[in-house]
Amino acid sequence: MPDNESDLLMQVARTLRRRWSAVYAPMGLTPHQARALRVTGEHDGLRLSAIADALRISARSATEVVDALENADLVTRRPDPTDRRAILVAVTALGEQTLASLTAARTKDADDFFGRLTDNERASLRDILGKLVR
Repeated sequence: MPDNESDLLMQVARTLRRRWSAVYAPMGLTPHQARALRVTGEHDGLRLSAIADALRISARSATEVVDALENADLVTRRPDPTDRRAILVAVTALGEQTLASLTAARTKDADDFFGRLTDNERASLRDILGKLVR
């Protein structure tokens, strides 16, 4: 069992990632694809470079992720009205439905995972984590 905070935090992060991978699998999505769909769904069209930045991956890798989402009819590419040379990625109607399912499943799984904590412990954890990311 890890005996320091950083090891424990990384173990929790890996556990959540494994759990969410299992949640996404029935939807045919990898964690990167699910995150790209979530990021794209927060905007009315997003350039590939912005998706790559949000995912902290290379532009080439972002292209592969978006290609997979496009092949599944979850996103579409369209010209950027402000720059003829640029392409925007936008979520389709099916993508919106999938995003809603993904969000609900992820929220349920997080509630199950953190459900072993009391309300006070969860509030303390949020406070501590918030303090660390500021």
